[in-house]
Amino acid sequence: MGTHVIKMPDIGEGIAEVELSVWHVKVGDMVVEDQVLADVMTDKAMVDIPSPVNGKVIALGGVPGEVMAVGSILISIEVEGAGNVKESAQPAAVKETPAPVAAPKIEAVVESKPVAAPRPAVCQGPMVAREADERPLASPAVRKHALDLGIQLRLVRGTGPAGRVLHEDLDAYLAQGQQPQSTAAAAYAERNDEEQIPVIGMRRKIAQRMQDATRRAAHFSYVEEIDVTAVEELRAHLNEKHGATRGKLTLLPFLVRAMVVALRDFPQINARYDDEAQVITRLGAVHVGVATQSDIGLMVPVVRHAEARSLWDSAAEISRLATAARNGKASRDELSGSTITLTSLGALGGIVSTPVLNLPEVAIVGVNKIVERPMVIKGQIVVRKMMNLSSSFDHRVVDGMDAAQFIQAIRGLLEQPATLFVE
Repeated sequence: MGTHVIKMPDIGEGIAEVELSVWHVKVGDMVVEDQVLADVMTDKAMVDIPSPVNGKVIALGGVPGEVMAVGSILISIEVEGAGNVKESAQPAAVKETPAPVAAPKIEAVVESKPVAAPRPAVCQGPMVAREADERPLASPAVRKHALDLGIQLRLVRGTGPAGRVLHEDLDAYLAQGQQPQSTAAAAYAERNDEEQIPVIGMRRKIAQRMQDATRRAAHFSYVEEIDVTAVEELRAHLNEKHGATRGKLTLLPFLVRAMVVALRDFPQINARYDDEAQVITRLGAVHVGVATQSDIGLMVPVVRHAEARSLWDSAAEISRLATAARNGKASRDELSGSTITLTSLGALGGIVSTPVLNLPEVAIVGVNKIVERPMVIKGQIVVRKMMNLSSSFDHRVVDGMDAAQFIQAIRGLLEQPATLFVE
């Protein structure tokens, strides 16, 4: 038997160190070639680290949240044959750490090969004994589901990573004939539990980027009210006529089109600012980042060359990228390179928001919810569909007048949607 040591790989782009986000294996596990061992986080995306060999895990080289240098020892695997290290060098090279228990599971956000070892089937045991004050691992959605069902999570055996309780485990618990306590009693039961969540992986990167953006850029926001009645009527008409063959349109493709057309007159807004080099780069290509919420946090996949896309092409690309981001399958290239960002909370968009810039961009357009309100038009009170755009700009690059005129241009295009397509 020998030892095969896997070192932190050089992921490229001049990266000297990465953050270890989550282990998918623990000491003693048997692994096979191409099985994902760990996820590591760069400045841009999550990257899977697969195993190049078959064998048994004998040591882990770090804990989730640790920043590791490229070339440092990541994991040691006992293999058949000689391995790739000498026996005398092994003890000094490898730092053995226990498998983490409380670290949250973080899904990969890059294209990856499937894990060769399948997740264990739902355990057949009816319940697992935990101490009364022991808090089982589970996502907020699973906790809410258990609360609605009146199930005490500490009694449910978890089959996810590190014993995490999954929705399937709740179903298995009920299928075994276990009787949950009444929902009413569970809803009003006194609670004294606490949960500490380490800020690592994607959540750490989001926190760092938001803090960096608010510290470095001179944010200012501008809010404008838009009558979207006409564009909503056009959208409904197009969906009725072409939805079955070309796909359904949401409002987002119209907003992307309006931004593309408006940016022709405001090139200073479709730009990136390198504040260290003191250089503003204006771009002809409009690469629109579309803020997308996923289970591991906010991601911004990029609709590239929006200026060259039709409504349906933009709609299909937005849908594809959003699905990839939510499923943890968006590649690094799909998550970088935007020139301006569009963010929307949909029906939860509220009345006004103050979006944070996605540096090094200098503008972000925020969409609030659509509401019906009485408006006065030509002396008559009529019901119209109204929506606010709450947008932020970097005042170091964009003047207030330019920002206001840019949003007013978008407003004019959406209120007279035929102008979106007049060249």
